[in-house]
Amino acid sequence: MNAISEDPRLALLQRVLLITGRVLLGLYFIVPGITKITGWSAMSAYMAQHGVPLIPVLLALTVVLQIGGGACLAIGYRTGLMAFLLAGLTLVISLFMHDFWNVYEGVDQGHETQNFIKNLAIMAGLLYVAGSSTAGTRSD
Repeated sequence: MNAISEDPRLALLQRVLLITGRVLLGLYFIVPGITKITGWSAMSAYMAQHGVPLIPVLLALTVVLQIGGGACLAIGYRTGLMAFLLAGLTLVISLFMHDFWNVYEGVDQGHETQNFIKNLAIMAGLLYVAGSSTAGTRSD
């Protein structure tokens, strides 16, 4: 038992922080998943600009993973697995869609660099969640 969980007040605070973090990470995927549905054509064109193959299949898969995985993460269902899958998805999205090392017409490389670095931080948080046992989650 760690020092935080020995004090009931700190244990409650720890649980609230863990749940809040999970919900925020989940929302980070749910909202873009929904906007990919509402902006399907624009996202398809953006993916084509970046040379992504099998756009309809990969875009549909991305939507399912973002909304489903984000919701599972937010509610604490199979948290470690969902965090790991979302970290992998984030890596693939970063490499294909935020490839700041390539130059595209109308794409701000500085903004893409920022998105790439931000996604590394999101991946770090997801990998931490995937690799740790967290309070307030269900494994089934």
